[in-house]
Amino acid sequence: MTTISRWVCILIVLVLGVTVILGLVFGLKKNKGTTNTGTTRNLKEIVVERCLMFIKEVDTSGNKCDQIWSTFKHAFIGKNPCNVKIGDYDQFIDTVHQYISRNKTLFWSKTQKIAHDFTKATKCFMTLEDTLVGYMMDGLTWCGQNSSMKFDYTYCPGYKECENNPVSSFWKRASKNFAESAQGRVAVMLNGSMSQPFSTSSIFGSIEVNNFNSSTISHVNIISVISSTYSGPCNSTSIRNLTSILKNNRINSTCKDITVSEIQNCTSKQNPQSCDCVINGEL
Repeated sequence: MTTISRWVCILIVLVLGVTVILGLVFGLKKNKGTTNTGTTRNLKEIVVERCLMFIKEVDTSGNKCDQIWSTFKHAFIGKNPCNVKIGDYDQFIDTVHQYISRNKTLFWSKTQKIAHDFTKATKCFMTLEDTLVGYMMDGLTWCGQNSSMKFDYTYCPGYKECENNPVSSFWKRASKNFAESAQGRVAVMLNGSMSQPFSTSSIFGSIEVNNFNSSTISHVNIISVISSTYSGPCNSTSIRNLTSILKNNRINSTCKDITVSEIQNCTSKQNPQSCDCVINGEL
């Protein structure tokens, strides 16, 4: 092997290593609905059990899990799995009742793991997956069959096969509702280590931002999470585009670059002040 070949091999290994590390830290998960596996086995039992557990531990809004399951199933069962639209989940969304307190909403994009680690440790904020709607369906796959009341356990189309698949449409509708319910000062965690921390093609950029209500949201704290200390992401064209969109919607915003270690330190504080680490940028 020549010297040049050895250096090429070393470079490839380094690039792959960095990619794996970023994936573990940030949780670089694709948009939900990209999978093309079949319906999750025991789907009803899982959803109803999660619903009952959530109501017991978190929620006291009088939700009825059997009714929630019925409206959820009705949204997609018997339909072409490539023709399940966002609006098909309207009845399901209207059936689920949950109030999200002011200043407690946290959005995320390409920062799934660190955002959820933060909300789990501090209990100060709620991501979509921390609400009843998101908690019940997180990590699951489902689809029906055209003109049949049965689930398809063999194959469910993903986003590449068709945009209007049951899972993608669900998360878009749930994200729309989550954004519409946000009040006060909200926060969003973006992956500042990426070339485009904010993307208009992401669920946050294409659904949630477009459903922010300036009469209920007073401020958006943009948290650019970076792997190490350096300046740049908050001044990037990508995030400037986000602030411009918010400004055009009469919503003020601020941006702060925060390292992963700072977020983890904030999470480990275990005191009421840790709630301000993100929302007010006090690290």
